[in-house]
Amino acid sequence: MVVIDTQSKKVILVSPYEIGRQPFGLAHPAACLQAAGFEVRCVDLSLQRITPDMLEDAALVGLYLAMHTATRIAVEAIPKLKQHSNGACFCAFGLYAPMNASLLHELGVTEVIGGEYETRLLEIAERLHAGDDVLTPQSSTSLSGVQFRVPLRDSLPSLDQYASLLLAEGGERTIGFAETTRGCKHLCRHCPVVPVYEGRFKAIPRDIVLTDIDNQVAAGARHISFGDPDFLNGPTHALRIVAEMHRRHPALSFDATIKVEHLLTHSTLLPALKENGCALVITAVEAIDDHVLQLLDKGHTGAQFDQAIRLLRDVGIDVSPTFMPFTPWTTIEGYRALLTKLIELALVESVAPVQLVIRLLVPAGSKLLELDGFEDLMQPFDSSLLGFPWQHQDPAVDALHAKLQGLVETGEAEGLSRSQLFEQIWQATHEALGEVVPALPDFMGHPVARLSETWYCCAEPTSQQLEGI
Repeated sequence: MVVIDTQSKKVILVSPYEIGRQPFGLAHPAACLQAAGFEVRCVDLSLQRITPDMLEDAALVGLYLAMHTATRIAVEAIPKLKQHSNGACFCAFGLYAPMNASLLHELGVTEVIGGEYETRLLEIAERLHAGDDVLTPQSSTSLSGVQFRVPLRDSLPSLDQYASLLLAEGGERTIGFAETTRGCKHLCRHCPVVPVYEGRFKAIPRDIVLTDIDNQVAAGARHISFGDPDFLNGPTHALRIVAEMHRRHPALSFDATIKVEHLLTHSTLLPALKENGCALVITAVEAIDDHVLQLLDKGHTGAQFDQAIRLLRDVGIDVSPTFMPFTPWTTIEGYRALLTKLIELALVESVAPVQLVIRLLVPAGSKLLELDGFEDLMQPFDSSLLGFPWQHQDPAVDALHAKLQGLVETGEAEGLSRSQLFEQIWQATHEALGEVVPALPDFMGHPVARLSETWYCCAEPTSQQLEGI
């Protein structure tokens, strides 16, 4: 039970980290709270410091946990933030909040909110202001009731301080960030969206999305990164938005995340995406082994990945495939097959090296735990990891992962190119197999458009990320 000492209308919303993007997950609830008369301050810990004076008269502090890394940063931050607050109510919201509810409650977070969090945040703020000074810790998830508004971005850092689009021909563009839908109609077992939305999604009204984009263009955006879990969950909605966006801002480019399955099913829409400014498609391939893809319930096969790449190239859209190559089912031979596939498809320049060392993360509530025998592969839940640790049955696979992870970390720090790092990964993989290292071809892919931020949600927080606390 938490006793609140103030009826202040001041609310602090905090984002620990969101892949170098200006967080929609702060800007939208800020608009909802401000429309109800609350004084809202947004703080992005990836770029800003939060000081004691910001907290001393706040009634409500909301932590936006959209990612695993963000949650781990929040776990470090909460005790320090509570120390400087004057009895504020702490809430956590976003995809990773409900799956870590027990730990968050232990740290003093009163309310943990999953799904559509804006309405519940507003209810809590109004109860506090009305003098309801006792709130009982609880966790709730709702997928309805949001009145969408144009996001309020005024108190966030300017767009030019976030990640940018690096163009293949040189130069870069300032990125804005928008969402057209929430949730996802698919049930990929490893995805954090699935335990919350369970195959459902909803569209954000088109006029809200377009006004938000207009405002970001006025603030300097020359490229929009759409943050939907899958941009073609609602293909008609998506196409209407980008068509109108292109009419208003003909020079504006965009990127979007689209499943391999949707790239094939909606292949006739790809020319329209290109015509309306699509520069880059991010697609979560995860694996090329059909058995692993089936276990993950990805909805595509390895051969269909090849088809999707050809379709995008035919219309002139760059592609950024993402992978999760280290799982309990990985073999070194299978990993080599992945590297060989990237060479065959000339994708070496399209894949960020970190994607070749991603290791399966199994958080609380993961649908993977429903697979027969999967839980037997896991160790007990580790609250410091925010997941179930696991070791591969073949120690050589874990040894290769550790070596490759070190190569990537060192190589990126030294500024090595993607092809240079790929060559090191190629060599280490064949050495792990005890094989002669085959020579790589001279051509492994053209440079492509890419986002400058290459950090991903299963990574460790860095000391720099913790400096804002």
